[in-house]
Amino acid sequence: MAAFRDMEEVSQGLLSLLGANRAEAQHRRLLGRHEQVVERLLETQDGAEQRLREILAAEKEVAQGLLDAKEQAQRGGTELQQLEAELQKASEEDSRLKASLLQLTRELEELRDIEADLERQERDVDEDTTVTIPSAVYVAQLYHRISKIEWDYECEPGMVKGIHHGPSVAQPLHLDGTQLSKKFVSDYLWSLVDTEW
Repeated sequence: MAAFRDMEEVSQGLLSLLGANRAEAQHRRLLGRHEQVVERLLETQDGAEQRLREILAAEKEVAQGLLDAKEQAQRGGTELQQLEAELQKASEEDSRLKASLLQLTRELEELRDIEADLERQERDVDEDTTVTIPSAVYVAQLYHRISKIEWDYECEPGMVKGIHHGPSVAQPLHLDGTQLSKKFVSDYLWSLVDTEW
């Protein structure tokens, strides 16, 4: 029995030794797993920090983009107001130009009517003068030959001026038609004519 007891003690010793070895192996395994977990945790932390940096950079970029968009929207609003003001001015100018064009069109129509009327009158005068001018010219030439008076057509209205080329000497004529009667002027002029033919 003593051998059995010795064997049992050895068995117990072996079991305790084996138990200690197992604990140590398990401890090593747990430490290895712990290191793996720590490494993975550090890798995860590094990845999280990298992602956080990327997110912060993206947020900063988005914030800057929003600020730029807001500034651009403000500039666009200002430009839109300026364009609306210019459009209003252009619309007012267009209205003024249309009114002016309408007025000018009316004036042009009136001028065309006047031109047509003047052309009619000119035709009428041409028709009249083709008949009367030759006879008027004939009468004026005949009167000039009879009276021998060279008229000054550039004198003031109401004045009768000219030069009478009489039988011996040319004498100037200067009568004020506003002071003298027409009958007197006519009689005086006819008195200059030599009636002895």
